[in-house]
Amino acid sequence: MSTTIKAAEKPLGTQTSSTSSSSAMGKRERTKVENRQAILDAARLVFAELGYGETTVRDIIRRTGLASGTFYNYFKSKDEVFQAMMDASALRMRPRIRAERIRAASFEEFISASFRAYFDYLEQDEQMHRIIRRKSGSMRVRMDTPEVVAVFDELRLDIDRAISQDVLPKVDPEYLTAAFVGIAFEVGDRMQAREPFDSAAAAEFATKLFLGGVNALPRLEDSD
Repeated sequence: MSTTIKAAEKPLGTQTSSTSSSSAMGKRERTKVENRQAILDAARLVFAELGYGETTVRDIIRRTGLASGTFYNYFKSKDEVFQAMMDASALRMRPRIRAERIRAASFEEFISASFRAYFDYLEQDEQMHRIIRRKSGSMRVRMDTPEVVAVFDELRLDIDRAISQDVLPKVDPEYLTAAFVGIAFEVGDRMQAREPFDSAAAAEFATKLFLGGVNALPRLEDSD
């Protein structure tokens, strides 16, 4: 009888152990996600308050309440934290910008709607552009992360589609993609360093430059 009871208890104990292990694994994964997000949320606040250049990893850790070692389980430096923030921003931005491109019925609409959606998004993320305004030195966003590369890939696919549908002229799609990205990133960077923040003016400038070259740009008034 004793042997029978033990035999019955063994599978039960094994099942309980397996369930507990699975539950513990799920909890650990949730904790990892929560800790990483806590670091990103804290970094946004500290970067906005102190500026990127003045912020230290210790400042970010203090705001999270996590141990120092926990921070380094997720990020090696504040630069990695900032890049993760930019990647998350790119992930949120992609569907909106692509939707504008897909709706375009002409070359001008394709270009102007894409620029406007991108610059509008930058303007709406007020905390991020406060961070960029206060950055010190030359801190450039990396162009080779998976999220940013995905933005480029989607743009190239949409350009190929638009060319095949005669929405865009039959020009070199690779160069066209590079030109579009270059103008968007550089004008966006300058726009975020200005007061007041004017996404409409930035979009108009970028669109006219892209479509008509320098001769199509609006002339500045003389400042006498």
